[in-house]
Amino acid sequence: MTEFPDAGVWNRLEGRPRTADFGRALRAEVRDPLWMLSRQWQLGEFRGTDGGSPVTVTYSVTPSRPTRFRSFDGAPEDLIPTDSPLETVVERRQLRFTYGTEKIGFDLRLAIGHRWFKLLGQVGLLGQLSDYREQYTTKYPIKPPTAADVTQRANPTVWATMQAVAGRSMDGYELYLHVKGGGAAAAGITTLLGLDLDRNKLNSAGTRLVSWFDALIDQPTGVTPDRPEGNTAWDPRRLEHRFSVAATMPGGAEKTLTSQEYPGGELDWHAFSIETGNPLGGAKPPESTISRTVFPAPVRYSGMPLPRWWALEDGKTNFAAVHPDSTDLARLVFLEFALVFSNDWYQVPCDLPAGTVARIRGLAVTDVFGIRQWVKPAGQGFDEDWQRWSMYTLDTIGVDDVPADTDMVLPPSVPKVAVGPPLEEVLMIRDENANLVWGIEQTVRLPTGDPHRGSEAAAEMLAYRRRQAGTPVVTDPPRAALSYAALNTIPEHWIPFIPVHVDRDNREIQLQRAAMPSALDVEPVPPRTTLLREGFDRDEWYFVNEEEVPQAGTRLSVAYNRTRWADGRAVVWLSAQRGEGRGQGSSGLVFDLLVNTPIVPG
Repeated sequence: MTEFPDAGVWNRLEGRPRTADFGRALRAEVRDPLWMLSRQWQLGEFRGTDGGSPVTVTYSVTPSRPTRFRSFDGAPEDLIPTDSPLETVVERRQLRFTYGTEKIGFDLRLAIGHRWFKLLGQVGLLGQLSDYREQYTTKYPIKPPTAADVTQRANPTVWATMQAVAGRSMDGYELYLHVKGGGAAAAGITTLLGLDLDRNKLNSAGTRLVSWFDALIDQPTGVTPDRPEGNTAWDPRRLEHRFSVAATMPGGAEKTLTSQEYPGGELDWHAFSIETGNPLGGAKPPESTISRTVFPAPVRYSGMPLPRWWALEDGKTNFAAVHPDSTDLARLVFLEFALVFSNDWYQVPCDLPAGTVARIRGLAVTDVFGIRQWVKPAGQGFDEDWQRWSMYTLDTIGVDDVPADTDMVLPPSVPKVAVGPPLEEVLMIRDENANLVWGIEQTVRLPTGDPHRGSEAAAEMLAYRRRQAGTPVVTDPPRAALSYAALNTIPEHWIPFIPVHVDRDNREIQLQRAAMPSALDVEPVPPRTTLLREGFDRDEWYFVNEEEVPQAGTRLSVAYNRTRWADGRAVVWLSAQRGEGRGQGSSGLVFDLLVNTPIVPG
């Protein structure tokens, strides 16, 4: 500091136009040569720049392929299915064939049975094919619905379907479980003259059946009795996918890429972050380094301003029609790039294999004057430096002062996935009047595998139970014109979530799945979707973080996905996705009611 600081004063010189109409000045009228030279001087065409245009670019890049995978609470495993996109490994869900003790998924049960009979006709059995079909239909039958199979008897279409296939078709899933569990497909089957030739062929066909179904629909690995959903990345508490993949970078260090909140759908580089201090271990070495010398090309796009004054630009793109707000920084940056700095950028071709993490080892640019310059990454520095700016790079989890990551991630994903109709759909909404969160089962899956409107399915179940219960006998007629009711009835496809405290925390709140009593009796209404049935069949509590259900709500859906990988192989898997809700709602739940009960004269 100086003893006598100076105070600077600046005055800005501004021109005073003689008219408010600049139309004539923008016409670029041609006059004398001196006028044209003045115009060029005004536009800065005589101002030289100490630089040259790039002629060649030499770069060296090393791709590393992620070879290890870990779900949010699972053990690390090899990323074995290289013939499948990463979306399949992350999103795949276990297929459900039972709800408690009741069987469901009869569409797949019948499909496996039909496939088994087709295999029997291909293996060249010595015995009669019709005899074997009858034996397997008898051993693994589809039985008619009993009184306990409420979901099969409540819907007329499901009831008709079950009556049509019961006793006539085979439950192929039971045979699949038997063979996959180590049993023989020919166990309990009488072969021709008791010979082992047909028995060996049946056992071989059973192995082919298991391989066929395992390849038909991709399912998670690591399924155990304690972990029936397998090694899945879906976090039911946070209603999103969480997983990590790891690759070995040049130098031997392992890099862990973690997706903390992937909702499902499109999986790209921006879904990942760098995680330090939690390696997966066992990643394979990187691939060979790629070194190339290429010719750079200027960046071009539709409506780009042309460098010459007299050139006529394309009028299809009208940047003047873009009206950004003063706080719309992204749009302002885009316009500044498009109108001011667009001709300062060059693009360099670089072919990399999909499913790799690429590290640029070096990049040198040679200009028209033969000057060779070494180009460093624009986003280098420390990750927590607020003045650092970069695009298409990953952030590092945490607040540690670590160097910024400048590698490029090309996940092994696909550009397009065909998504089937929702088999399950749940809308999570907040009900401020009742101080609850409701999981509205808008679409449920029937036992035949078809989707059905949740409100209709709940009404069919209630009507069926009422028919089974019959007309109640009134033994105690009303004695007053008003009666007390603890609460009113809510549609049975509305599943409540009540706010409770987190364990050992008196302030933080979480949402716990509860149950409403049925409109017919006091029995609690169970959920019918796998999204809300988490842990229900194992008598476990189910909690959801409170912040996962915002004021706008949350929409969850389960559907089949199908795509083709690079080798042309079709891949099918069942996945859950999360989307935006439609705001708050009201269930109309009211407690402590006075109900009119007119007294009928005796």
